[in-house]
Amino acid sequence: MLVFLIKRLSNAALVMLAVSLMAFTIFRFVGDPVELMVNEQTTEAQRAELRERMGLNDPVLVQFASFVGKAVQGDFGISYRNQTDVMSLIGERFPATMELVLLATIISLVVGLPLGVITAIHRGKWFTESIQFASIIGVSLPSFVIGILLILAFSVNLGWLPAFGRGEVVDFGFWSTGLLTRSGLLALILPSVALSFYQITLVMRLVRAEMLEVLRSDFVKFARARGVPSHRLYYRHALRNCLMPVVTMTAMNIGSLIAFALVTETVFQWPGMGLLFIQAVTFVDIPVMAAYLVIVSFIFVTLNTLVDIAYALIDPRLRNATH
Repeated sequence: MLVFLIKRLSNAALVMLAVSLMAFTIFRFVGDPVELMVNEQTTEAQRAELRERMGLNDPVLVQFASFVGKAVQGDFGISYRNQTDVMSLIGERFPATMELVLLATIISLVVGLPLGVITAIHRGKWFTESIQFASIIGVSLPSFVIGILLILAFSVNLGWLPAFGRGEVVDFGFWSTGLLTRSGLLALILPSVALSFYQITLVMRLVRAEMLEVLRSDFVKFARARGVPSHRLYYRHALRNCLMPVVTMTAMNIGSLIAFALVTETVFQWPGMGLLFIQAVTFVDIPVMAAYLVIVSFIFVTLNTLVDIAYALIDPRLRNATH
C-alpha cells in the first residue's frame, strides 16, 4: 500500500508540475508583465526597476523555479487589474463557487438517483422513454442556453427568482455564505439548477446501467425466489450495490463542475472564481489566470488521487496490479 501511495502522490506531483509550467508560460510569455502593470507616464528607469524587482531579468529556469516555489506557498503575485493580492481575490470568490458546485452536486444526486432507479425498474414504459428523451435534450443543450431559458421562465415571465447576483450573504471569517438568508437562497436556485443539468443525466444513466446489471445477477434472482418484496429488493439490495461508482463519479466531477461553472457564473453574474477568470481574460490579468488554472487543476488532481486511494483501500487487487 505504501508503494501504491507513493506512486499516486508522485503522479499527482508530476501533473501539478506540468500545470505549473503551463501557468508559468501564460504568466511569462503572454504579453509583457511590466507593460501590463504600468501606465504611459512610467519612465524607462522605473520600468527597468520593476522588471528587476519581479525577477524578469533572471534566466527562465530560475524564474520557473521561483514561480513554483511561490505557488506552493499560495503566492501568485498582484492582480494587474485590481492591484491586490491574487489569493485574496480568489479567497473572496471561492465560497460562492463552492456553494454553487455543492448545491448543484446535491441536486444531481437527489434528482438523478431516483430517475435512474425508475428508468431501470420500469424500462420500456412510456414515461421511462419520456424521461430518457428529456435527458438527451437536457444534456445536448449548452449550459448557457439552459441558464438563459431558466432566466426567461422564472425571472422575466414569472418573476419568482432573481436573474443575477448572489443576494445577501453572511460572513464567517474568510467564508461568506448566502445559505442563511432568504435572498441568498433564492439567488442560488437558478444557477445551481442550470449547472446540475448535465450531472443529473450522468447520474441517471450510470444508476440505470448499474441497476440493470445488478438486477441480472444471481443474488438478486435468489432473493426474488425467496420472496423478498420488490421495493426491498430494488432499494435495499440493488441500489446499494450501485452507489460506489456513483459516489466515485460524483467526487471526480466536482472538479469538472468547478471548471464548467465559469459559464454559469457569467450568465447569472455569480461572483465566483469563474466570473473572476472571465474578467481576468477580458483585461489580460495574467496572475489571476495563472492562479485559477493552478487551483482548479489542484482540485482535480486531489479528488482523483483521493478516489484512487479509496479504491485501493477497498479493493486490494487494484494496488497489487500496480506493482
